[in-house]
Amino acid sequence: MVTTAQTIIISGYYGFHNSGDEAVLKSILTALEEESRQAGVTIKPVVLSSDPAWTQKMYGVEAVPRMSLGEVRRAIKNCDGLISGGGSLLQDATSPKSIPYYLAILKLAQWAGKPTFVYAQGIGPVQRKIFYPMIRSVFQRCEYVSVRDEQSAALLGTMKLKNPVVEVVPDPVMGLPLPSGSELHKAATESDKDKLPIIGVSVRYWDKERRDLTAIADGLKKLAAERRVHLRFLPFHLPDDEQASRMIMELLGDIRGTGSLVSMCDQVTDPQQMLLEVSRCSLMIGMRLHSLIYAASHQVPPLGISYDPKIDHFLSRVGSQPVGTTEALDGQKLANESMRLLDQRSQWIESQGAAIALLKSEARLPAQHIVNYLCRKG
Repeated sequence: MVTTAQTIIISGYYGFHNSGDEAVLKSILTALEEESRQAGVTIKPVVLSSDPAWTQKMYGVEAVPRMSLGEVRRAIKNCDGLISGGGSLLQDATSPKSIPYYLAILKLAQWAGKPTFVYAQGIGPVQRKIFYPMIRSVFQRCEYVSVRDEQSAALLGTMKLKNPVVEVVPDPVMGLPLPSGSELHKAATESDKDKLPIIGVSVRYWDKERRDLTAIADGLKKLAAERRVHLRFLPFHLPDDEQASRMIMELLGDIRGTGSLVSMCDQVTDPQQMLLEVSRCSLMIGMRLHSLIYAASHQVPPLGISYDPKIDHFLSRVGSQPVGTTEALDGQKLANESMRLLDQRSQWIESQGAAIALLKSEARLPAQHIVNYLCRKG
């Protein structure tokens, strides 16, 4: 039995006010707290953050500046272990700097003799093969490695990683609970027969010509012409997603004549509050991965628009596939699929209910492994 508090550093894309990544952090913190409580272990998390003051206020945990080498090294010196994850940290599609940074954090901990854990990461794409031996070298010294899909595990296999054994688990956000006290309010919202079905919409900038957003606007306009709905825009990354949402709202124009409504969820950075917003929807149309994960985890049918293989990988785990991609999206198909899922929502929930329940349960496996390690160490 471990009697003293174990300090665990958590490294990831945190403190950037991105709702999806903040949801990952909140999910990891929640899972560690619940698993440690059951095991009788006390864990003190320390988060490497781009905005330490905000992270401390949001989650009530200690945080240090992620780019301050001196403070990061001091935190590692005083910790009992380091978690890297989750999210898509080890990829070079958005920047060639991401992989060296996150590997360096792991390497600093390993040089200091601290146990390291990879927590439900999405690995790749890794276009520069020079990174393969670097990833393999660091991961081979980790006590535990888990990834969020089979494709990530296969990529690590391509890098010839043999030890430790890689465990495939769901994205941590599948285990994120609604904020306490919200269930009654949610139930009241769902029982109000006068309300229009809420269609959640999560969009982002991707195509430079904005053809993807134009196609989405076309599909939503066609949907509103056929059904009375409430189009609810849910920006996950501020301010960019809010600006992308407003662009679509302008393209929609005034649709009140159809009996439909349009609104925007403003300035929500608390992941559980955004999860509550998504849970109230009848359907979730999403470009952001975590908008789709939020939806599926609370039995809201997800309709994904793919800009990255991670969207396809997740949708396949809940018996779905993208309605289109950012390069090829047909507005009429988006409207038709939306109406189909609205009509068949109960069938979708029934067919996917068992798979979703299993994903939610398995999302806690990395936290269980880490807590068990700490207990054995103690």
